[in-house]
Amino acid sequence: MNRIRIVAVGKIKEKYLTEGIREFAKRLGPLCKLEVVEIDEERMPDDPSPAEKEKVLAAEGERLLKKVPSATYLIVLDVAGQPVSSEELAKKIAGLGTAGHGDITFLIGGAFGLSPAVIAAARERLSFSRMTFTHQMIRLLLVEQIYRAFKIIRGEKYHW
Repeated sequence: MNRIRIVAVGKIKEKYLTEGIREFAKRLGPLCKLEVVEIDEERMPDDPSPAEKEKVLAAEGERLLKKVPSATYLIVLDVAGQPVSSEELAKKIAGLGTAGHGDITFLIGGAFGLSPAVIAAARERLSFSRMTFTHQMIRLLLVEQIYRAFKIIRGEKYHW
């Protein structure tokens, strides 16, 4: 059984997002072992300078990478990453499992993105869209897409 880990900055506070994530996590139970790991957001001053942003990203990045096991296949979500369809994500997850990479970690940065160190550590960078979403909302979208991927892998219909 695949192990899927989501490592993310920040805690989800909005009830509609936590309920959605909880529902998809429950549905994923028979399909994979899902783990969600959260780190606290770094404090950022209002209207930060580029140096302040860089410092915050570096601190978050260091703490994020400490939560990523060395043997995992690390995929970061990044607006500048490779866009993928649901079918392509399913094929990626299935292919990784077949190649012996059954432990996959998806990493979601905070409001200001990812540090260069996190991007360098990733095996792949995926983009859900060229549009901007909150990092909390992306977590719900990711869990839903992982569920959809496993349904596609199993040849099952999935519609909303």
